[in-house]
Amino acid sequence: MLKKFIWAFVIMIGIVVVGIAGYAYYLYDSVKDTANDIHEPIDPEREKEQPKPKVDDKNAPQPISILLLGVDERENDQGRSDTMIVMTVNPEKKSMYMFNIPRDSRTEIIGKGIDDKINHAYAFGGTKMAVETVENFLDIPINYYIKVNMESFQDIVDAVGGVTVDNRLAFSDNGFSYPKGQIQLENGEKALTYVRMRKQDHRGDLGRNERQRQVIKGVIDKGARVSSISKFDNILDVISDNVKTNMTFSEMKDIQANYKDARKDLKTFEVDARGTNINGIFYFIVSEEERNSISERLKEHLEINSSNASTEEDAA
Repeated sequence: MLKKFIWAFVIMIGIVVVGIAGYAYYLYDSVKDTANDIHEPIDPEREKEQPKPKVDDKNAPQPISILLLGVDERENDQGRSDTMIVMTVNPEKKSMYMFNIPRDSRTEIIGKGIDDKINHAYAFGGTKMAVETVENFLDIPINYYIKVNMESFQDIVDAVGGVTVDNRLAFSDNGFSYPKGQIQLENGEKALTYVRMRKQDHRGDLGRNERQRQVIKGVIDKGARVSSISKFDNILDVISDNVKTNMTFSEMKDIQANYKDARKDLKTFEVDARGTNINGIFYFIVSEEERNSISERLKEHLEINSSNASTEEDAA
């Protein structure tokens, strides 16, 4: 089902991280109004206690971390974050890391006091609990979040004119054929089917996660070429209806200006997790060794150390 995937994340990644560029000048007011519409702080008190990195210093902008949440929110239903992607961006090194946290990863749900699947944190306590649970899981601060309700992916892929991916597994599904190697996903429907497929991939969710990241990278690369965006007004409408973030319009502009070169070195990796059943419920178990390894890798990229890495729980 569509709700299980990251689709509309590409909207904000493509526009915020790689840049509004020339269109921003032409559609400045529209972009600003949309940015104001989607702005939603995690928690005012948290913002005071845990200041964001300086992104406005063009000479020395600080590394940042972003949590991408893909949720399915319906009327009278909080929904769950069926996709959780962490990105770190280091402007000095001009590099980005991006990886999925398996949604079934068993961990402590911060603020709930129980161990459960990490994607349940959003259902229990919304964005704040999801962010704080990820911070605890990885032992790094999360500076920004981008939350998207999954109803708009196809329009975005269509707007950038399709994307190119490097397919590791030849398969056919839903009337489309996907040969192994570099292939073009010409439209949103074909891209949707590409990422949705899971049963033919022995890696299951892990294989699906990899294809998600491929499509995100494809949109980043394509979105960086402003001439490829043919339906900018439509994109803004979709963002306004489906996206929330604690980035302000000013921060978006600064990130676009000072961090855009990092997209040229985007590294992705997979969390090593093993599946198991506990009391009849399936979980992914991420070992302490694996979590520590990922944490140290991210801290190095964010230029922080263990003594500086604080979570909301620590601040409280």
